[in-house]
Amino acid sequence: MNTERFQTVAGKYSRLRIALVGDFCLDRYLEIDPARNEVSIETSLAVRNVVNIRSQPGGAGTILNNLVALGIGEIYPVGFAGDDGEGFELIRALRIKPGVRLDHFVQTPDRHTFTYTKPLVLEAGQPPQELNRLDIKNWMPTPANISEIFCRSIDALAAFVDAIIVLDQVDVPDTGVVTPRVLEILGRIAHARPGLLIIADSRRGLRDFPAVTFKMNAAELARMSDASEAATIESIAAQASALARKNARRVFVTLAENGILGASPDGNFEHVPTFPVRGEIDIVGAGDSVTANLAASLAAGASLRESLEIANAAASIVIHQLGTTGTATVAEIGGLLASASAMTAHSQPNGK
Repeated sequence: MNTERFQTVAGKYSRLRIALVGDFCLDRYLEIDPARNEVSIETSLAVRNVVNIRSQPGGAGTILNNLVALGIGEIYPVGFAGDDGEGFELIRALRIKPGVRLDHFVQTPDRHTFTYTKPLVLEAGQPPQELNRLDIKNWMPTPANISEIFCRSIDALAAFVDAIIVLDQVDVPDTGVVTPRVLEILGRIAHARPGLLIIADSRRGLRDFPAVTFKMNAAELARMSDASEAATIESIAAQASALARKNARRVFVTLAENGILGASPDGNFEHVPTFPVRGEIDIVGAGDSVTANLAASLAAGASLRESLEIANAAASIVIHQLGTTGTATVAEIGGLLASASAMTAHSQPNGK
């Protein structure tokens, strides 16, 4: 993808309106200085001293962070926070993001704020070392009245947004935002508005989702296809193409070190390999950066191949950001795509 074409696509980002439906959480990083380790006088147990605390939106918030980094004009999160300290931090972190509109974000005492607390040991000259994580989740189903609020919000937003992203992050079904009732509404909208991009991802798989644009990994695709996990790009493409034809929607498959594949209902598929690894990597957040960039680029008019190239570049940038769940800006993505284009031209005879 050449620089001019990328700038044409990215130039439309500031005019896009994207709704983001899903499980927002608070990513809280506790930075530990091992030089300050102590032993508790009271318990005789080791004490790790936290010297800095960083908080940022996580879960669906990681997709939001990437949309913000791209300069999307208006972003509408549809989700919840609890009426607790973590909820205060999460809403504050969301509110300061440019372009984020919190009209459809609910704060309720009936839910805990989904929280990942990540202790990080920071030692000079070493990559951050993450210790055991401390999680706060909800273990009971989302109340029906809260789910209905989400449904009304999604219905209202579908009338004017350019795309809807859906992220189901919870491990226990129906304890988050993406309830069966929400899926019902999304299916109805997808049927009534076939031209509206709705792209969905779920850590528990998309089998119960309506026919929208699916983003998944190869293992999830195999389970959804009731087949063994495919071993080659061609066999993965065959599974993805069959699912795309069935749903009449595109299917995107992340392939870890083998890149990204996209299939269209017409049987066309594209595969884009990964960029070379440049030192230490951390894959956390790479999938969410792919989701954000697929949605933004497709909503801005990118082709199947172009959207894969943009998302692949974003993921390459994110995995090289250590000690955080990273993002990729338009400038960073454009720079990496330009470098790749220059290398391809240089490798061809006579630069052609």
